[in-house]
Amino acid sequence: MQAPPQLTDRTALTRHRSRAARQPALFLHDSVRDEIKERLNEVNRTFTAPALVLGQPGPWGDGWAQAFPGARIVADAPVLDLQPGAHDLVIHALCLHWADDPLGQIIQCRRALRPDGLFIAALPGGRSLQELRAVLAQAESDLYGALSPRVLPMTDIRDAGALLQRAGLALPVADSTAQRILYADPHRLIADLRGMGEGNALAARHRRPMPRALWDRAMQLYAQAHADSAGRLIVTAETLFLTGWAPAETQQKPLRPGSAVTRLAEALGTRETPLEPASQPRPCRDAD
Repeated sequence: MQAPPQLTDRTALTRHRSRAARQPALFLHDSVRDEIKERLNEVNRTFTAPALVLGQPGPWGDGWAQAFPGARIVADAPVLDLQPGAHDLVIHALCLHWADDPLGQIIQCRRALRPDGLFIAALPGGRSLQELRAVLAQAESDLYGALSPRVLPMTDIRDAGALLQRAGLALPVADSTAQRILYADPHRLIADLRGMGEGNALAARHRRPMPRALWDRAMQLYAQAHADSAGRLIVTAETLFLTGWAPAETQQKPLRPGSAVTRLAEALGTRETPLEPASQPRPCRDAD
């Protein structure tokens, strides 16, 4: 089996996270954590085993430990430190986008679940940082006539949702939320990205610092195309939520096609109108 291509420089990612831990930016993790807790409150299920949370070590993991007392916090390594069938709740917390093999990560999580256990992942969606990605690409094209990987590519909701089925999870659901964040100073945006440990850790990235001319041109384009009436830069942060259950015999199963015993019109309390048969086309005659 061919290994997946290397997306992430894990050494650089670890270095970025260690630096970020000195002055972390936690607001996005706080928001996602609150959202997941609210979703779990709506699940008609009592979780008896300690939760498993996969995520960044340090302040980010500490926040999840406080939100889920007794939870086991595990770093998002390529091979996860998991025990098969040990948990009925596994949370992949805002780090799946750095995985070289996201499908493999979800499969490992499924194996750690008990039957009818719940897997829920939160990760940045494809619209995240779309403004920054666009202006960097345009600026680099204008100045150098070429593009280089400067912002991590992120998946869209359809591709992310397909991973749940491929991993063998039942009742898969994928949805998203989006926030619009305003920055008066572009340097504050970069500071927040660094404080999240989300600096450029792409394996194919340029190792040299970004040229000042490129940064200035990108920020000029940003102010022209993606600013509000007060001149503040608009930043989109999209979060995908992926939910699936470990298969179990007690779960609901879809009915076989054609097994319905009630007409849809009866359920809706309306009258069923049959379709008119299609008219037959008249034969064409050649002109005399």
